[in-house]
Amino acid sequence: MRLLSVTIENFRNIRTAQVEPSRQCTLVVGPNGQGKTNFLEAIYALTTLRPLRTSRFVELIRFGSEKARVEGRFELGGAQRIIALEISRGVRSASVDGKKAQSLSDYFGGVSVVAFTPDDLSIIKGGPEGRRRFLDRAVFNRFPGHLESSREYLRALRQRNQLLRSGGERTVIEAFDRALIASGSAVIARRIAFVQELSEGFQNSFEAIAPGDGGSGLRYVPLCGRCGLSDVGPGGAVSFDSIQDAFSCLLRERLAVDMERGFTSVGPHADDISVSVGGRSARAFASQGQQRALILAFKIAELENLKSHLGVSPLLLLDDVSSELDPERNHFLMDYLRGAALQCILTTTDGNLVAQAAGSEACFLEVSDGEFSLQKST
Repeated sequence: MRLLSVTIENFRNIRTAQVEPSRQCTLVVGPNGQGKTNFLEAIYALTTLRPLRTSRFVELIRFGSEKARVEGRFELGGAQRIIALEISRGVRSASVDGKKAQSLSDYFGGVSVVAFTPDDLSIIKGGPEGRRRFLDRAVFNRFPGHLESSREYLRALRQRNQLLRSGGERTVIEAFDRALIASGSAVIARRIAFVQELSEGFQNSFEAIAPGDGGSGLRYVPLCGRCGLSDVGPGGAVSFDSIQDAFSCLLRERLAVDMERGFTSVGPHADDISVSVGGRSARAFASQGQQRALILAFKIAELENLKSHLGVSPLLLLDDVSSELDPERNHFLMDYLRGAALQCILTTTDGNLVAQAAGSEACFLEVSDGEFSLQKST
């Protein structure tokens, strides 16, 4: 997969931009607040149909404009495709080669992107919501159907919570639980499958980044483990039926409490992932350097996992992460990118921090007040 060109109109502070990224590394350089991250966010929204930094699409439209549009020309499997995203009044619409996308599989066929932002570096010590969001971004890359399952689950969850708040009858709530269990179990199953796929690569990457720190571990921790589904790490198949049974059991067990409180207290919206370093909880014991090494290891493992299963490298969006990493880990990341044979777009306030990743076909874009200009091409 390769992004050949991207056209942006009225997205955040970008009035209009047309960029042809390098097939290797594109470095976007400029002071903070000029539009570097907005540029990456436009590409991320185009390739995932989700915002990177907000939950509201309306916030992506440039102030004073009625709609925003992002269009990308991609090379996929030897053919070219044009995919486009338009946002108007907070509602998005997507098209493929000028025709409205009829399904997610039509839109996402062969398109994959991995984003790495400074916010990712703090999720180890943060709350479970951030870790779930971080995990789901990666799961969606691996299993595009995860987006639709997540949407179905959230719709069912809102309906159940509304019934709980309005004092709905137990039998009515239990009838609605069927949709919640089906979609929620699909979300849990894909999360488990992804964590199991990633675990070995994550451990190997962390060992390469932080040798001598005692190794790392990654496990998915579903609350429905209370009903027989334990936290899940590498190895060991988990059947969809067992997930459904455990989730159903826990919903029944918690129904009286949920009716009293007026919201659903269990499900994939309340699960977590457990990260360890040196055999201990990373959230409780990891140093700042170890936290950042763990996230870097996760991202590298994610990239390698996608290459292994998709047969092509995803597009990597790296937002000013080098300024947050210590020199040793930044050197490791830049060295990895230089040899990884993937297309990447990096933003930075200091080009010297990322120059190591620049290959023979790198290009440098300077951004000022949402406008982009090509500065150097080698």
